[in-house]
Amino acid sequence: MKCKKEKLEILQSEGDLNISPHRKDWIEKHIDIETQRWLDLDAKYFLHQSLSTPCLNVLSHCEGIDLEDLQGRRFMDFHGNNVHQVGFANRLVIEAIKDQMDKLAFCTRRYTNIPAIKLAEKLIQLAPGDLNKVLFAPAGTTAISMALKLARMATGRFKTISMWDSFHGASLDAISIGGENIFRKDIGPLLSGTEHVPPPDCYRCLWGCKNSCTLQCADYIEYVLSKEGDVAAVIAETARSTSVIPPVGYWKKVRAACDKHGALLILDEIPHCLGRTGKMFTCEHFDVIPDMLVIGKGLGGGIFPLAALIAREDFDVAPDRALGHYTHEKNPVACAAALATIHCIEEDHLLANAEKMGCYALNRLGGMMQRYQLIGAVRGLGLLMGIELVKDQQTKEPATEEAERLMYDAMSKGLSFKVTMGNIITLTPPLTITESQMDRALNILNECLENLEK
Repeated sequence: MKCKKEKLEILQSEGDLNISPHRKDWIEKHIDIETQRWLDLDAKYFLHQSLSTPCLNVLSHCEGIDLEDLQGRRFMDFHGNNVHQVGFANRLVIEAIKDQMDKLAFCTRRYTNIPAIKLAEKLIQLAPGDLNKVLFAPAGTTAISMALKLARMATGRFKTISMWDSFHGASLDAISIGGENIFRKDIGPLLSGTEHVPPPDCYRCLWGCKNSCTLQCADYIEYVLSKEGDVAAVIAETARSTSVIPPVGYWKKVRAACDKHGALLILDEIPHCLGRTGKMFTCEHFDVIPDMLVIGKGLGGGIFPLAALIAREDFDVAPDRALGHYTHEKNPVACAAALATIHCIEEDHLLANAEKMGCYALNRLGGMMQRYQLIGAVRGLGLLMGIELVKDQQTKEPATEEAERLMYDAMSKGLSFKVTMGNIITLTPPLTITESQMDRALNILNECLENLEK
């Protein structure tokens, strides 16, 4: 068995040329020979890709707020790929899955099943306004694809307006409307007619708004709508996964602009639907009703991949064409998991807990911002939270290396979270989190920030 240093050299020679010194250091300190053997096999058999393979560690167990690796170390997971609203391995969800597997494990196309019908009914009851038709899909990306196709069929147009730096999935149509360079670069021609505008980011406002937002970011969307004249839809994340929250009045102004110019409004709430922001759907915070709402990730209870497109009934215009046609479109086991997930959210009052714990955490993070020069901004809505690290609070130069060091230091102390856009620490714990668990996580974060500024 080769030593870990030699393993790292092999890893680099096989294509992971961007492995950072901080990652190397963490691996050398924390990964044993047995874990490294499995990591080597993973890297051998899977195609390498950014943000995925080669992997950092091997997990053996997950439960509640925690992950556990092969060496028995536990990490509080403030990332969770945004699927763990009701916690990992939620017993009610698992029991619903087991029960449904014994009754009806799969439903072939042409037939329906009771869990799928009940889930559609439940989502329509929960969704705001006149969103009362549903389609299911096995992933958020595929639900986005259905929304794009339906927008074309409903309007007779094909153009879209979306945001730079947004993420709607990794398929070709999703990266065409998405705005992250890591998915778009060197891929060849993307979908035509996919116009992009700046996102509503008050901290890095392109229009120079500071303490008094004039909503020029929303005005610019109307400007593009008027100039294009034939846009099918504006599609955007209601709140960005970088924890950027649009200013008050933004979505109402965009909604009015869409209505004026005959464009649909499609809101992507895949990462933060079902209570993460303190409401079942994020658009409820902004008193706006989209024409279509796309949800996913946590819908499957952190176990099954499941997403949904919820649309207005008058968009039921394609009975002779296939919008999705997915093999697992009405998977009864996935639908049973989703029904149990929603039941947990409602019965355990997780919306209220998300709001309460989010306020508590943001207050503590605000205190850290006063102490540490590295923190340029603290923001959030419920348990969709983040801090932006900068080298200088005046220039707002992103502190990318510091963010990476912070992440690995936190992991070594038992806290896992995501770094996005290079310098934004995103914090998205399960909605089941308690105050003592939040304190433990924030104490680790505080200690790591203190270490960085020494």
